[in-house]
Amino acid sequence: MYQTHKTYIKPEMKMSDLINENHSLLLLLEHLEIDFAVGDKTVFQLCKDNNINQSVFLVISNLYNGFYPNKEEICSINDIAIIIKLLKNSHRFYKVDKYPEIKEYLIKLHDKHNTNDIILIERFFNDYFEEVLEHLDYEEQIAFPYFCQLIETETIHQTSKFSVREYKEHHSDIETKLSDLKNLLLKHIAIKNDLTVRRKFLYSLFELEFDLKIHSMIEEMILLPLIAKVEKQRLNG
Repeated sequence: MYQTHKTYIKPEMKMSDLINENHSLLLLLEHLEIDFAVGDKTVFQLCKDNNINQSVFLVISNLYNGFYPNKEEICSINDIAIIIKLLKNSHRFYKVDKYPEIKEYLIKLHDKHNTNDIILIERFFNDYFEEVLEHLDYEEQIAFPYFCQLIETETIHQTSKFSVREYKEHHSDIETKLSDLKNLLLKHIAIKNDLTVRRKFLYSLFELEFDLKIHSMIEEMILLPLIAKVEKQRLNG
């Protein structure tokens, strides 16, 4: 994640080498429910063994390595289900893993430094994560069920109460405020001592910010164009 150069991932490359270069790919494997014990498997072999479309894996793994997909690389509408599965698993990662971890570091800082600055950071993060949860709940309860229904039916009605256009309007840039919080700690708020806790806290913020950015790019660059394509097909019926 912090390297200045990352490889453009291709089918013949060994997954273990790619993980050693960018350990954030472990998050991708987790979101896709792929075991980390990849052995000497190439990307091609890994996708085949896990019954995952190689083109989907390549596009998303290259996002983790900093390469944006072009129009020719956008996946097939048959891949919408696996993309939604990945996004749902990333939601669980944010709610069950990262939020409790970051909250624990905030508690440790608060216990030793009960200052207005720490209280401000806590309030900022809690308000921010409430916004994240609202966004994730909207996706899980409204957007994703609509997307799944869309790919399972042959037609939709012009009077449908939901569409990809509405989703785009609701889609918020949920990683921006996290960047603001990170910069508060790096630029404006000084806390004496406890460097270890502060480092771990910042590392967690960096990891959450990074994966949220990938999450948003998957939705905006891959999922939404595919859903718009399906909507057009179904309306033309």
